[in-house]
Amino acid sequence: MIAIVDYGLGNIAAFASVYNRANIKVAVARTAGDLKGASKLILPGVGHFDHAMRLLQESGMRGALDDMVLGDKVPVIGVCVGMQILARSSEEGSLPGLGWIDGEVRAFKSTEAMRDMPVPHMGWNDVRPLSQSRLFDELHDNARFYFLHSYYMNCDRREDALATCNYGADFVCAVQSSNIYGVQFHPEKSHSFGNRLLRNFAGL
Repeated sequence: MIAIVDYGLGNIAAFASVYNRANIKVAVARTAGDLKGASKLILPGVGHFDHAMRLLQESGMRGALDDMVLGDKVPVIGVCVGMQILARSSEEGSLPGLGWIDGEVRAFKSTEAMRDMPVPHMGWNDVRPLSQSRLFDELHDNARFYFLHSYYMNCDRREDALATCNYGADFVCAVQSSNIYGVQFHPEKSHSFGNRLLRNFAGL
């Protein structure tokens, strides 16, 4: 069963709809008890980094998520701000992130090669996987996804960068460290490409 973590942010219904159409069992988790029995986790998010971290902490699910992801190695995918909070910190706020991925979140405006680009980065863009990953099965040749963001993750370790996108310069738009995945784009808004990626995650 895939649990969509509902801590008050993200388009929960859109993720559930993708899996319901594919006859893949999915449930919405709003408490730590709801997470029990989940074989995979989706951590959505939109908006401000600190707001997301505050809501997640207040949800009462933070401890259970740490135990499942870091202890039990349950696969998790963070989406948009859900990916950004996987990092240690963000230039957008002052609160610490989850720290599940070694990296920090930076603003396009503070990065020289991208500071003149309009923000937010909004709309469809090409995604280029950097290595073989089941998350991108059947998506290597023409993968395009929908983006809406002004910040991106900078990974400490090159091997954690799973895919890049170009917006004035290349930036990391997907990450993976062991059972922990993140995508900066919105698969739930990316039609057939996003549906394929979410089904790939279900099949990991």
